[in-house]
Amino acid sequence: MSSSSSCQPKTLRIGIIGFGPFAQFLAKTMMKQGHLIHVTSRSDYSELCTDLGILFFRDMGAFLESDNEVIMISTSILSLSQVVESIPFNCLKRPTLFVDVLSVKEHPKDVLLRMMPRECDLLCTHPMFGPESGKDGWADLTFMYDMVRIRDQPLCSSFLHIFSSEGCKMLEMTCEEHDRLAAQSQFLTHTIGRILSEMEVEPTPIDTKGFQKLVQVKESSVKDSFDLFSGLFIHNRFARQQMKNLEVALEKTKEKLQERSKELQDPIISKF
Repeated sequence: MSSSSSCQPKTLRIGIIGFGPFAQFLAKTMMKQGHLIHVTSRSDYSELCTDLGILFFRDMGAFLESDNEVIMISTSILSLSQVVESIPFNCLKRPTLFVDVLSVKEHPKDVLLRMMPRECDLLCTHPMFGPESGKDGWADLTFMYDMVRIRDQPLCSSFLHIFSSEGCKMLEMTCEEHDRLAAQSQFLTHTIGRILSEMEVEPTPIDTKGFQKLVQVKESSVKDSFDLFSGLFIHNRFARQQMKNLEVALEKTKEKLQERSKELQDPIISKF
């Protein structure tokens, strides 16, 4: 099924588990489109939800009984297993489409397939943007998805329409392929940013354009929590190899500099 498949806009009842900044960011656009949002979270967001016109549930059972067609999981990567284990799936009133929006994909796929009822569908997704990059709209921003187990095609299409109707670039790929590519891009970017942060890299009066971009990478990376960075490493099996590749590349680069210094008989080699 193509993500751009034509489907009539449908008002969805969407439940959200985990209502941190990213879920809040997505929910605002969903509400703007007319969808009905229910929320449950370990933290108390009742006051914020009241301000937004969203129904907040402290009790997970009551949340599941509120007859959601879609349940979107937006927890941290590290807490996913614990949260899913705590879900009383027997309280569901209907076969439900579960959607995850985590930054790794194989891990939530495995956890949800193992724990959720067989009659429920599963759509694994990763909106490749957030409150900062998507603050002026979602047009041309990438939305990755994998229809892991979909039997209710119209419901799945209606959920995907939330993003395609905002102009997102819809990209269908497997969870495995996503994690392989994300380890090369997202995790590597976060790693470089964290390294630069440990080095306490700051702007200088003589910055080149290249250095300015490095500072931007550092500042962007540290805006995200260390839990997110840890999750990208712990729950993406391809990330460990990328870390090894980075270490090997650093050593090779250092060796090349040492060799060149020897060739030129440069005394600076003694400082390595």
